[in-house]
Amino acid sequence: MQGKHLLCSLVSATLAVGMTSTAIAAPATVPAAAATSVYNQPPKEILDVMRAAAPPSPSLSPTRDRLMLVTMQDYPSIAKVATPFLRLAGVRIEPGNRSQHDTPGGYGIPPCVSAIDLVQVDGGKQTAVKLPADACPRRPVWSADGQRFAFENITSDAVELWVGDAKTGAVRRLPGVRLNQMFGDQLQWMPDQKTLLVKQVAARKAPPAAPPGSDGPGIQESLGEKGQSSTYENRDTLRNRHDEELFNYYGTSQLALVDAASGKITPVGKPGLYEELSVAPDGHHVVVTEIRPPYSYVTTFDRFPKQIDLWDLTQRAGKDGNPVVREIAALPLADRVPNRGVPVGPRNFSWRPTDAATLTWVEALDGGNPNVKAAERDKLMVLKAPFTSAPVEITRTEQRMANLQWSEQPGVALLSDYDVNRKWLRTWLLNVDDAQNSRRLIWDQSSDEKYANPGQPVHRRLANGFPVIRQEGDTIFLSGAGSSPDGDRPFLDKFNLKTQQTERLFRSSKTSYEQFIGFAGNDTRHLLTWFQSPEDTPNAFVRTVGASTTAAAGEPGYASTSVALTHLVDPVPQVREIKKRLVKYKRADGIDLSFTLYTPPGYKEGTPLPTILNAYPLDYADASKAGQTTGSQATFTRLRQYRLLLLSGYAIIDSAAFPIVGDPRKAYDTYTEQLVANAKAAVDEAVRLGVTDPNRVGVTGHSHGALMTANLLAHSDLFRAGAATSGSYNKSLTPFGFQNERRSVWEAPEVYTKASTFFYADKLKTPLLIVHGGDDANPGTTPLQSVKLFEAIRGNGGVTRLVMLPHEPHWYAARESNEQLVYEMLRWFDKYVKNAPAATTAPAAAAQ
Repeated sequence: MQGKHLLCSLVSATLAVGMTSTAIAAPATVPAAAATSVYNQPPKEILDVMRAAAPPSPSLSPTRDRLMLVTMQDYPSIAKVATPFLRLAGVRIEPGNRSQHDTPGGYGIPPCVSAIDLVQVDGGKQTAVKLPADACPRRPVWSADGQRFAFENITSDAVELWVGDAKTGAVRRLPGVRLNQMFGDQLQWMPDQKTLLVKQVAARKAPPAAPPGSDGPGIQESLGEKGQSSTYENRDTLRNRHDEELFNYYGTSQLALVDAASGKITPVGKPGLYEELSVAPDGHHVVVTEIRPPYSYVTTFDRFPKQIDLWDLTQRAGKDGNPVVREIAALPLADRVPNRGVPVGPRNFSWRPTDAATLTWVEALDGGNPNVKAAERDKLMVLKAPFTSAPVEITRTEQRMANLQWSEQPGVALLSDYDVNRKWLRTWLLNVDDAQNSRRLIWDQSSDEKYANPGQPVHRRLANGFPVIRQEGDTIFLSGAGSSPDGDRPFLDKFNLKTQQTERLFRSSKTSYEQFIGFAGNDTRHLLTWFQSPEDTPNAFVRTVGASTTAAAGEPGYASTSVALTHLVDPVPQVREIKKRLVKYKRADGIDLSFTLYTPPGYKEGTPLPTILNAYPLDYADASKAGQTTGSQATFTRLRQYRLLLLSGYAIIDSAAFPIVGDPRKAYDTYTEQLVANAKAAVDEAVRLGVTDPNRVGVTGHSHGALMTANLLAHSDLFRAGAATSGSYNKSLTPFGFQNERRSVWEAPEVYTKASTFFYADKLKTPLLIVHGGDDANPGTTPLQSVKLFEAIRGNGGVTRLVMLPHEPHWYAARESNEQLVYEMLRWFDKYVKNAPAATTAPAAAAQ
């Protein structure tokens, strides 16, 4: 009970911050908070939508005969989010059960699965899986034979291992298994699909104690060596000797093989700080990456020294306690990796799926530095069983190797490299057994190219569990988003690797959004798709490709028919009254732009409304690519955060294109000018359409979008108010790069200053609501950023309000926090936007 009172006191204190600057009376439509809660809530019509069940996401079994519908919990409770955790070199671990408290990169809280349903593709029979009660299941992992699925279940004192039967839906816990999630890779199916390789909690004794004052000083030293590491590597780093002890204690795992049928546990090797595990198709050999000291206090664990060894699970352990057959590499501490660079030494290990045990990896030829001139940057290496000979170089790439995708034909793969300075991607077809003579360029284009993007190869899983590109003779299948001037229209193509000719099998219509999930069974004429429209709830369909037909360019050359496989219903039919449309226009310099325009229920065309603009700036090297339309207006409308204000009579200018165009090495030289130009073009177009009242426009954005929001208020007069969530407003606090700015603050001080709203706080007189998660792990958006911007605006006489959400990471998770956020946005925009004087003259479009 004492902890509960402490939590309430902390929440009350943080929610009260900012009240001294501008007191705001709650509008009549917002109910007073319940006396038992320190959190506020928006009106009932918004709460009803927020608390409705989320639609599931589909997961097709590797054998393509069953579809798993997985429903994730939308909002955990604040009690779950507030679970105590340790910050250990870039990972947040809950000491009570060894579960990760953050998602990769430290941006959110791992969600729980709330429901699983299994659907037979042939016939549509649906079976509900009875999940463990009062716990937190994680997303399941299929076995390659489609007979089972495994998942982790988080309880208060353990991460359990559960296995499910795909035929019956019955699930059971495998007793005695306590997984360690600290470094990931804690659960994977072995190639026999009957056994699981796991990382078990090794330590049973009490964690190392630290009496007050006994942790000692935190000491770091630099002896003149030059070398920068990215701002974003400095996340939840170790601080002192005691942190190192905790890192060792909680990171240590015991590898083990677990029989999925009997539950028998067979330990493998000795306990260690095991990071990545990569099992060969033969089921015997494993590449094991183990973290070694000395540790760093300036970067995360993935830059720590690594010992990379090849193990044989069938042989007895050697003198060191592990079944090592060969050392692959001993990598040193990599705490000076250049921005957009890679560490030196072997990386990106993969096994050839069609061989028993042939290992490949990549090594940098340029010191991992993209800023140095080099004729070739990477080389691809191979090492074959029995692993007694030296590794052999297969090929080199001019730019950084981006991807290696194996096909189901032995030795045939697609190899890609990426030029970070040009934002350019190339892909070759090659046979790795004759790489010098077989390499042939397939795709060569800007990574920002959306309209001509060929899509991604469709994969299937071999019996050993390895994914390969599905291939029929010289033909592979490509699936993509299908961006077009009309928005995204997902597609499925056949692509001939020999002739490089494309044949379109399917493309979503302009009035719906239908994605290819996979083939239904073994016949490639039967497609499983996920269909939705603004009016239709997402559901699975079986689409049959029929006879060839005459079609316009870009359209499918085959007729097709579809039948619904699932019949999910709309949980919030009131949202269907909201309308949305794609709006295209131009920036003053001629760059094509677009946004999605939402209008509230009951909207009468031509009526100017209070409007909220939301955007997130993106960087482009080529102006012609910056104007390409992405996203879709044909999706099933869901409302979260600022979009919920539609239910209170606002129009929303959503996903407005905000390109920052220029050389990637110095694009931010004209950052603020381009921000204002983007915003002016969007607002002017919404006003011209007669939807937006030019005197009643607000702006909001998250993270880099929050910086955009604050800068637009400081450098333009387009908006009445703004709401910035989890932003970074003083770029001198991220001195070694931010977003896609690679130069340090010492190389481009004027760029850092100009991009930082903090230095323009004396000019920021438009009301700004600032919201931030109290436990934001993103090094670029530490909570201090919002606190200091609030203090700067307040000290210069501006109108502002600061809301710190306790325990929240970069992306807000808890139901209570999200309800508070919507409450704050609604009352802020009601006061400063909706209730501002309306324009006295009707817009030209409305008058016409």
